[in-house]
Amino acid sequence: MPRDHTQSAERVGAVPPGPATAGAERPGPATDGTERPGPATDGAERPGPATVGAETPFLELLARGASADAYEQPVLLARAEGRSAETVAALEQAKLVALRVRAELEGRRRREAELSALFETAHDLAGLRDLDAVLRAIVQRARSLLGTDVAYLSLNDPARGDTYMRVTEGSVAARFQQLRLGMGEGLGGLVAQTARPYVTDDYFKDARFQHTHSIDAGVHDEGLVAILGVPLMLGHHVIGVLFAADRRARVFEREQIALLGSFAALAAAAIDTANLLTETRSALAGLERANEIIRDRSAVIERASDVHDRLAELVLRGGGVHDVAAAVAEVLDGTVEFAEAAATPAAALAASRAEGHAVRHRDDWIAAVAAGGELLGALVLRGHPRLDPVDQRTLERAAMVTSLLLLARRSAAEAEQRVRGELLDDLLDARDRDPRLLRDRASRLRADLDAVHVVLAARLVGATADADQAADARRRLWSAASHLAATRHGLAAARDGGTVLLLPLTSGATATDLARRTARDLGTAVNEAVTVGASAPVGDLADRPDAVAAAYEEARRCLDALALLGRSGDGAAAEDFGFLGLLLAGDRDIAGFVERTIGQVMAYDARRGTDLVRTLDAYFACGMSPARTKDDLHVHVNTVAQRLERVGRLLGADWQSPARALEIQLALRLLRLSAPEQG
Repeated sequence: MPRDHTQSAERVGAVPPGPATAGAERPGPATDGTERPGPATDGAERPGPATVGAETPFLELLARGASADAYEQPVLLARAEGRSAETVAALEQAKLVALRVRAELEGRRRREAELSALFETAHDLAGLRDLDAVLRAIVQRARSLLGTDVAYLSLNDPARGDTYMRVTEGSVAARFQQLRLGMGEGLGGLVAQTARPYVTDDYFKDARFQHTHSIDAGVHDEGLVAILGVPLMLGHHVIGVLFAADRRARVFEREQIALLGSFAALAAAAIDTANLLTETRSALAGLERANEIIRDRSAVIERASDVHDRLAELVLRGGGVHDVAAAVAEVLDGTVEFAEAAATPAAALAASRAEGHAVRHRDDWIAAVAAGGELLGALVLRGHPRLDPVDQRTLERAAMVTSLLLLARRSAAEAEQRVRGELLDDLLDARDRDPRLLRDRASRLRADLDAVHVVLAARLVGATADADQAADARRRLWSAASHLAATRHGLAAARDGGTVLLLPLTSGATATDLARRTARDLGTAVNEAVTVGASAPVGDLADRPDAVAAAYEEARRCLDALALLGRSGDGAAAEDFGFLGLLLAGDRDIAGFVERTIGQVMAYDARRGTDLVRTLDAYFACGMSPARTKDDLHVHVNTVAQRLERVGRLLGADWQSPARALEIQLALRLLRLSAPEQG
């Protein structure tokens, strides 16, 4: 029967928490000093790929587990001993790689210790039953011990900002079992909002609660009258409410309120433990994945260390780029080649150079070999459409080592290049040199002055107002030209703001072919457009050193003609322009044009005392009619035919073609103008 209305405020209103609810420590892993695994354990930083180039001292430091400060000693010692800048730079790079490997190993040991601790925590929590079963047992026991008709538990939904039924015991109404209470609505909503227990003897007559249609309808369906609700607390946060209710009016004693609070603490502890177990399992899964990654990375480190050992040995014993390619091919289990820039797919090579990484081209991988602004070539891994990122980095490191080797070789070769330049300068300027001495100097440079050569004048297309940039561009052009001359057994020198080359002419090739190929190769090497003008083929350079100077002037005129015609970045020879080259050139070399066009006919007349030049002049003056020509010369027509046949043998079978005929007539006219007495 109902109690007297003089009962205390605790009985009819908000009930202050009792001993079981106010200060009870929640049992579980969070209260016994064990660290709770957090999200950080699921995001273990992956160790980065090891770098290549470390020296033996750093491997010894890694082997004995030295402190990070000790890794500065090899670099400081090298500087104190006055080692070269290249050596110090290599040691600096090796130090960085070794420190990264050390950090990787330290991280692995730390993660293994964390994994061991988490396994121990998982063992402690292994006895926890299914969360729903635990909550049902708590609700059942609360109903049984408090002797109520119904007991139920709701949990807060932070996403929706309300609380919902999670477990019910003794409930018979479906609408009640599916209730959702907004914060502050009904008795349960008020408990969830204020984090304080509330009790009512008769819910429908109690005006302290915010009654809503949905809540009242659910409570009415269930037939509840007296309701007690206590908060489920995790720290200072409410995660839900535990209820005990009767279908008749009753007053809950303080001890009953405290007991339900104890059950609420157990429910909160169970939820917390279950959440911790879920987090722990997630963390364990993440750490297992991290451990697998660490094991994989350990294998990668070993493989990278093998690459490092091989490349270091190659560098120390003076290996070449092809040795580097062979070593990397063995480690990557594929075919690796060093290719010249001109022999590599241009788009892939440009992408690799711009990004600084190896790029895929069909089934191959291409890593640009570059130093500064100059492209030296590429390392190409054949037939590997799929490449591990670490192996990709290995290929990139090998390309870097290759560029360093090439630069070292280039430093050694610069002296030879200067010697080549000096020889070409002597051929251009000092025309009284001893031919035997010139041949001997050329032989030491693997050049043959008795072979047919072509003189080429090369010039960068893009002009810059910055003097330093322009000078750097000219140096890069000279360097590329010197390298090209050395590989083709020729000579190169810097001259007149550009570069001059003396290259042998291979069988079946023309001066035009050589000019275009040289323009393309130099442009690719310096990554800028280069224009190349070529002379006609010349021979006997040792015996006729003045021929080199004349050929160079011819090549320069061809270069000027290309610029005037808007063909910058192209290559051409003097023979491509004919008399147009004479018209376009800034320095009109009339004698040179006459010599190139009808010089053989003039020389024949000088040797044999014939009148071939005069016959040619009359032949064109008479409209290329042999009959009228014989009348003009007062000779027999057969004599005219014989002379013209001789001219054809001297000038070539196409001498009467329109283009050649025009040039020959111009040369004859210039010859008459320059020497009227011969007209």
